[in-house]
Amino acid sequence: MQKTNFYNCHKKLNAKIVSFAGFEMPIQYPLGIMAEHKAVRDTVGVFDVSHMGEFEVKGKDALAFVQKVTVNDASKLTIGKIQYSAMCYEYGGIVDDLLVYNMGEDYFMLVVNGSNVDKDFAWLESNLSGFDVKLTNISDEINLLAIQGSKSLETLQKLTETNLSETEYYNFTIGQLSGIDMILSRTGYTGEIGYEIYFRGGEEVAEKIWNAIFEAGAEFNIQAIGLGARDTLRLEKGFALYGNDIDQTTNTIEAGLGWITKTDKGVFNGSELINTVKANNPHRKLVGFVVTADKFIARQGYKVFDGENEIGIVTSGNQSPSLNKAIGMAYVNWDFRNVGQKIEIEARGKKFEAIVSKMPLL
Repeated sequence: MQKTNFYNCHKKLNAKIVSFAGFEMPIQYPLGIMAEHKAVRDTVGVFDVSHMGEFEVKGKDALAFVQKVTVNDASKLTIGKIQYSAMCYEYGGIVDDLLVYNMGEDYFMLVVNGSNVDKDFAWLESNLSGFDVKLTNISDEINLLAIQGSKSLETLQKLTETNLSETEYYNFTIGQLSGIDMILSRTGYTGEIGYEIYFRGGEEVAEKIWNAIFEAGAEFNIQAIGLGARDTLRLEKGFALYGNDIDQTTNTIEAGLGWITKTDKGVFNGSELINTVKANNPHRKLVGFVVTADKFIARQGYKVFDGENEIGIVTSGNQSPSLNKAIGMAYVNWDFRNVGQKIEIEARGKKFEAIVSKMPLL
């Protein structure tokens, strides 16, 4: 298993370490998932997400290549802007969801899920034929921290001369934080105001930045946040997780990602199938739900019913610390997608009531 350059920081904080995406990662710290979750919602928290993958696409055909392999319209990106997108196989299944950064003329950076780095890079390599581009996997060179919450701006602004308030959502700037060059990105996976910072350097540099951020955020009771709270935060906001809510068996339309799927931009991987699905409606739809039964949390793989009729499957489920209710996401047959639809979720031979709810759930 690999370790990020922040591993010793996690150990010093007595984090519970688990294997995730090939790395030893913190799932929670001594305060627990509930407290970590609330820290992000109320003030500010720091996530080590250095397991994520970063690829550079450079060359005169960089835009054309990105247009072929992603579903969003990268031609709309100007330098300094970011796009949420997805890659699909030719048959329409999702390879991964990702961020596309316009880094400069003929230069893009793709940020992919940590568990998919090798698979994604191999898929991109298989699409290179006919394009004058250089594709480089720089994942092992990059440290990545997410600083999220209402006090994230005030925390980071102490450490940089860059006016972070001028960086709008899904935009980035190149600057310095505590004297280290980095990408300062106004993005995140929590639904709160926040930033993601990308920088190079070994353990010494990484720990310098980590310590500087925690010192700057001390007045806000800044907390380290593990993978457990990362999941509850994203679930409340209805953000899809690859491997749970989207994968190679799902397409972007049924997954509720039609808003990033720009079929009018021309041909791209999976566009033929996606056009057909859009024209005829998918057979199923990813929906959010709130459990109305007492003392029950729906988990991935639980079956969804309407009476005796099996109509779907749960993809994600957890207790919402903010709502104090059990919530989740599920694929259900198209006719059962509407908000307010009552459903039942089966577990241990019993059925528990829930209701389809509008996303985001919080």
